[in-house]
Amino acid sequence: MYNIAIVGASGLVGGTFLKVLEERDLPIKNLYLFASARSAGKEVIFKGKTLVIEELTENSFDREIDIALFSAGGDISKKFAPVASEKGVIVVDNSSAWRMDENVPLVVPEVNPEDIFKNNGIIANPNCSTIQSVVPLKVIDELYGIKRVVYSTYQAVSGSGIKGIEDLQRGLKGEEPKTYPHPIVNNCLPHIDSFLENGYTKEEEKMINETRKILNKKNLPITATCVRVPVLNGHSISINVELEREANLEELKAKFRETKGIVLEDDVKNNRYPLATEANGTDEVYVGRLRKDFSIEKGLNLWVVADNIRKGAATNAVQIAEILMKK
Repeated sequence: MYNIAIVGASGLVGGTFLKVLEERDLPIKNLYLFASARSAGKEVIFKGKTLVIEELTENSFDREIDIALFSAGGDISKKFAPVASEKGVIVVDNSSAWRMDENVPLVVPEVNPEDIFKNNGIIANPNCSTIQSVVPLKVIDELYGIKRVVYSTYQAVSGSGIKGIEDLQRGLKGEEPKTYPHPIVNNCLPHIDSFLENGYTKEEEKMINETRKILNKKNLPITATCVRVPVLNGHSISINVELEREANLEELKAKFRETKGIVLEDDVKNNRYPLATEANGTDEVYVGRLRKDFSIEKGLNLWVVADNIRKGAATNAVQIAEILMKK
């Protein structure tokens, strides 16, 4: 039995941690919940028991805790993850704070589970869009080799947390946005996170750098355009891949069917392809619209959809915790 902590327990991902931990029935002895002072004292139900959220302080980890799941923002992670790890806690962090640190493994269990045990007390959970992208890309790379990747994302408002959901709800009522720079209703905003001097956004840079790190391809050419769309939950991504070797679509489909964590939805004659509404509430990565890109010699297109709060955040972190426990 293990003692688990959740940091950021009152947030959207924190609440999903609780749901996923209960669904997957991890061997938990004690579960400790931490959040900011304004959330301290709130009660939540876990496996029929009432738990009280505590204020996160530097003394929060002065007790026996094996694994801490963090989802409270980069600043909190930078401050408190080292505090926890110094006290023997293994931190699985959902923020961007540690992802590109050379000493911190960046893990998607279906792709690079071996990296989990290279940790020095902190393991980073990748960006939500990166997670769902690298799961099928790993399969493609092993079969045919990847030369270049082009991402075009269609990201749900839940990726901005509760504030993004509230902005969509405001827009549907004809009210002005408070989180996004423009109304999200009836719009697609090619603007996720802040803009960099090179014209890309931080979100786009994250996808590029994280994909390289997870696939262990430091110089892989990648470009990305990340777009916020008026969808409540579930990110959709168009991925264009240039390959080292010609793809065999039937072989690739067969491999996807047998790969744990992937659901192949690719029957265009019957209008079957991945949808955000079907991915919502699930932990798998849905892949479809597989077709060759005839504009280049060895090209491939695919459409990838997943629940960004579950597989793209909470579930991926819990899967990492499961592997740690089994070891």
